[in-house]
Formats: sequence, structure tokens, C-alpha cells
Amino acid sequence: MPPPLTPVTKPVVRLATAHDAIAARACVLAAFEPYVARIGMPPAPMLLDYPTLVEASYVWVAELSSQVEGVLVQYETPDGFYIDTVAVNPKARGTGVGRALLEFAEDEATRRGFASVYLCTNSKMIENQVLYPKIGYVEYDRRIEAGYDRIFYRKGLAASSTNAV
Repeated sequence: MPPPLTPVTKPVVRLATAHDAIAARACVLAAFEPYVARIGMPPAPMLLDYPTLVEASYVWVAELSSQVEGVLVQYETPDGFYIDTVAVNPKARGTGVGRALLEFAEDEATRRGFASVYLCTNSKMIENQVLYPKIGYVEYDRRIEAGYDRIFYRKGLAASSTNAV
């Protein structure tokens, strides 16, 4: 296994292009592979259709040294601004990629007029249950969806004027 990356520069977050779809999917697969055994099936982000999501402008990538090391899938829903997927290549953990993606999503939600963002995690991804409350997310629901035991979190953002959620 190659040594972890060390941050020489801040991650660059940008909208994914059609040329990024394969790299985005590879990053997501690498990030979520360790959870397959724990959950008993592939986590939902591993099953997404990345070319279609990229075409819909729902996918953003984070680059370090011109390499895709993180993936963000985000979009508007009737419930608000949804952060569907945050994935970081295992070799890029600890470099600020995940933080950059979450901060970008929160800024994008604010730019679009949302007062909050929401996301969910699998109940067996205990690391996320520790992380999200530490960075301001509050659990508000638990439910089974598509066979996944999900925990939903919401984070309030700076005042926004357009969308109430």
C-alpha cells in the first residue's frame, strides 16, 4: 500500500466533467470498500451511476496534485440541500480533502439560498456518527431505506434568504 499523501496545497474542488466519471467512481469504490463487510452489502454510493450524476451536474471532485482524491455528490431535494456522498481516497485521508468537500457543500447550499444541509450515514459507519456531531451536524431521524439502516443529520448554515430548509 502506498504511503498516505501529505498536503502540499489545499485541495481544489471543482465540478466534475464527463472525463472525471471513471476517476470519481474509482475514488468512491476505494473509499467505501472497507464498509462492505461491515454492512453486509456495498454501501449505496458504490452503486450510483456516476456518468449520469456527472451529466446532471451533481458531482464535484477534489483534486490534490491534479489527481481526483475526493468526490462530493450533492443536489436539491424537497427536503432541502442534500449531501448524498462524501468520499475520500484512502491514501488522501488526513489531507483536508473531506473537510474541503463538506465546506464546499455547505457554501454551495448557502449560495443557493438554503438555511441548512442534510446528509445520512449508515448506522454501521460509526466513525461518521462521531464526526458529524463534532462539526455541527445534529441527528434528526433514523430509518431503513432500500435495505440500509440510515441515520440522518442536518446542519444549520449562516442566514440565507431564499429557501427555508
